[in-house]
Amino acid sequence: MKGTENDTLAEKTYSPWLTNRSLSYFADSIHAANMMNCNHHLDNKLQYSFLINIIRPSKRFAKWVKKEKDGDLEAVAEYYGYNRRAAKAALDILSSEHINIIKKKIQKGET
Repeated sequence: MKGTENDTLAEKTYSPWLTNRSLSYFADSIHAANMMNCNHHLDNKLQYSFLINIIRPSKRFAKWVKKEKDGDLEAVAEYYGYNRRAAKAALDILSSEHINIIKKKIQKGET
């Protein structure tokens, strides 16, 4: 926050909640994030200064896990025009034979 082109803008746009949430995923920084959550009434600049001086720099890359596409779910959603939640409910009801029929009906491209 110091030494930027606009220090007041940097302080206003700093989001302590988002910073604390992202730091809470790692064992070496969870306690500092919890301390800042307990002291949420402090100014953004004080919270930033505390975290920047307490937490050691390291690579904290959290890999985002992307959900795998379920072919049955996608087929039912497309065939009936359902959203994912409704398609999941329909999958519980449909048998594997019905799902195979649906997949054949919506199959696109070469057969």
